[in-house]
This record gives sequence, structure tokens and C-alpha cells, in this order.
Amino acid sequence: MVGDDSSAWRERQRQAVRAHAEAEERRRAAEHAKAAEIVSWFAAEANRRALPTTRLHARPYNGRGRYRTRLFGWYVDRSRLLAVDVAGRWYPLTVPASLRARFLGAEPSPAPAPLIVGEGGRDGESIPLRVLLARRLDELRSDLPAAGASERDSRTG
Repeated sequence: MVGDDSSAWRERQRQAVRAHAEAEERRRAAEHAKAAEIVSWFAAEANRRALPTTRLHARPYNGRGRYRTRLFGWYVDRSRLLAVDVAGRWYPLTVPASLRARFLGAEPSPAPAPLIVGEGGRDGESIPLRVLLARRLDELRSDLPAAGASERDSRTG
């Protein structure tokens, strides 16, 4: 009888662990879907505002040097390690160091964006993805020369 109780208990434990893992996977999928919407919104808004893109570069994990990529888009952090490409995909721009990448360029892979950028980092700085990208849109817009600024300057001088 004791053997039956322990096997039933083990089966309940397995089911509980499985249910917990499935719930975590659903939560993670929902988070990635929400973050993907935010990144797509950023790319669409940047394109709508005709904000200039730049060729993106990747850095090796060791931090020494940088590699060309075939990607064009917008850096979204000051360290230039996170970017969104023109198609609205999120890229962490760190790659393994390699001689091939030094000469032929790196090919970073898109990744699911986090809803909280920097969460769990050692520096303690984290920011919601939507806030980061909204700020970046404002920064990119303020980097553009004001429309008609050269006309105003020539009229006043």
C-alpha cells in the first residue's frame, strides 16, 4: 500500500512540474509576442518619420573591435549593442570573435526582445522596452536638422 501512495505522489509531482513548465512557456510566448509588437511599432514609426538608418556593426563578446554586418537600422542603446533593423527585428549585436567575421563581416541573428531591457543585469539599470524605444525615436528626431533651418539662417544673416 505504501508503494502505491509513493508512486501516486510521484505522478502528481510530475504533473505539477509539467503544468508549471507549460504555464511558464505560455507566459514567455506572450511576453515575446508583446515585445515583438513594440519593436515592429518602433520600426514602422521610424520609417514613417523618415528617420535615417545606419549600417549596423556587431562587437565580439570580448569587446575588442567591431565587425561589419549586412544590416541597416537603428541602434537603440548608447553602447550600440542593441538594434532594430528596418524590417522590425530585434538584434543583440554581440557575436563570437572570429577571423572570418573580421574580414567578411558578422551575421548576428535576430532574437526575441525583452519587455524589460537590462533586467537582471549587474549594473541594476533596466528600462521598459516601450520607454526605451520611444525615447530613441525622440533622440533620432532631434538629431535631424530642423526643416528650413538653413533658409532661416540665410535670411537673418
